[in-house]
Amino acid sequence: MERNARIFIAGSTNMVGCALIRELARQGYSDVMGESPEIPDFLSANRVDDFFGRVKPEYVFFVAGRSGGISANQRYPADLIFDNLMTECHVIHSAYRHGAKKLLYLASSCSYPRLCPQPMKEEYILTGPLEPTNEAYAVAKIAGIKLCESYRQQYGADFISGIPANIFGCGDDFSIEDSHVIAALIRKMHEAEIHQKSCVDIWGTGKPVREFIFADDLANACIFVMNGYSSLTPVNLGSGCAVSMEELALTIKEITQYQGALNFDATKPDGMPVKILDSGKLRDLAWQPRFPFREALRMTYQWYLDEVA
Repeated sequence: MERNARIFIAGSTNMVGCALIRELARQGYSDVMGESPEIPDFLSANRVDDFFGRVKPEYVFFVAGRSGGISANQRYPADLIFDNLMTECHVIHSAYRHGAKKLLYLASSCSYPRLCPQPMKEEYILTGPLEPTNEAYAVAKIAGIKLCESYRQQYGADFISGIPANIFGCGDDFSIEDSHVIAALIRKMHEAEIHQKSCVDIWGTGKPVREFIFADDLANACIFVMNGYSSLTPVNLGSGCAVSMEELALTIKEITQYQGALNFDATKPDGMPVKILDSGKLRDLAWQPRFPFREALRMTYQWYLDEVA
């Protein structure tokens, strides 16, 4: 991407979109769209197409779409599949129609089968049943990958897909019901310490293993692959940092200085037993994360203290 290229971030108000705005500015990109009040409702095909027709972005970072943790996926499967499918169809099609040079679509590690061999390679997509607790969302994210592949095959569009590890960071959703695990644990333990609660309940057994990536590292990786990757197949965007839920909870307990006990509730679902990405393609391109995991957790907690608590 040229430093003065016209860049559009679809999903600029969410955690990853905000991180992309920061990282693009840090790297000297000067024409980044995403915060304008003219950004369309992505669920409206006409409004999205009108926007692309007027603005004609050269590069599109597609990080839009509704998401949530296990609780949100169980309660809102129709909302999650509908929102993501419609948003993908409208943005990807309009980007093609109006001549975008390149588009990066951000999928999800939920796209991999529940009992996928570990670490998960890109070719394992659609080789087995999905995790039931997030199946609707995963189907929508797989559809986005296949849309990019199909527009590349049929029209020669330079549309690529990235599959990130579990994302966390500044600007995350810290609501108890709809948040992902790191944000939920930070809020629970912070509030438990403030109110001197003797115990915090945590969903699941604590045994599942997850790989996490800090939003600012992911933004850097997205720009990196936009500039250096072009292929029909998606590319995993992983940090190489994998921990069990128990290890994660104990680390967040230390960072928040919570003094009480942790109770893992085995009656609640665990989700996939293990989710670790094989990011060999990304490593071969010489990308590495900038932020150590513990430092990134501390930065996320500080953002929570400054902006939410």
